[in-house]
Amino acid sequence: MTSPKGTLYLIPGPLGDTPPEQVIPEYNFYIIRQLTVFVVEELRTARRFLRKCGFTANFDECTFYVLNEHTPLADVPSFINSAISGTNIGLLSEAGCPAVADPGSALVRSAHESGIRVIPLSGPSSIMMALMASGMNGQNFTFHGYLPVKEPERIKKIKEIERDLQRTGQTHIFIEAPYRNRQMIESILSSCMDNTLLCIACNVTMPDEDIKTDSISYWKKRNYNPGKRPAVFLLSR
Repeated sequence: MTSPKGTLYLIPGPLGDTPPEQVIPEYNFYIIRQLTVFVVEELRTARRFLRKCGFTANFDECTFYVLNEHTPLADVPSFINSAISGTNIGLLSEAGCPAVADPGSALVRSAHESGIRVIPLSGPSSIMMALMASGMNGQNFTFHGYLPVKEPERIKKIKEIERDLQRTGQTHIFIEAPYRNRQMIESILSSCMDNTLLCIACNVTMPDEDIKTDSISYWKKRNYNPGKRPAVFLLSR
């Protein structure tokens, strides 16, 4: 008789130094404490997060697989072998929800291909929380991830986004590396019409959280600088 397969749990992490209990349900902690196999982006921060969640098992008796931008995709299917053999696995995100703007999607895809049940657990998502707080169209939206790094290509993409939102009313969401926030804002303000709406959501769920939606003309007057804080950008009409 074939043994039942394990489950892949998708475990969100805090978006910063916020205590896990403030943004993550108690049920997640219960699941975490039952696991001994984890797929993580960075070993040290993952272990620190687990301890904050009340995980008391000996790490030397656990199995950790590292999945980040440096992991060869050919290695990923082997990470699911424990679940094929009947052991539950936890996929941890460094910040926010696994597989959303996160390398974990390759593991989730392998799980589906292997007939492994996938269970997403509740937790913070800066993308969705920014959309919730923006006042923009939450029925029709697109997430672009990162826009082009080079300024001419970035400006071209922003202009394409603005043409589309003016035509459809869709909300467009994108992110940027914190150290390039100022360049992103400058590109948006130089490219978009004054009546286009821009929301900047910085450090979502953190004590210095800052979320504001207003017209491009407003942002031009404000001379806003978010510094090197994680930010989500939303454009709409």
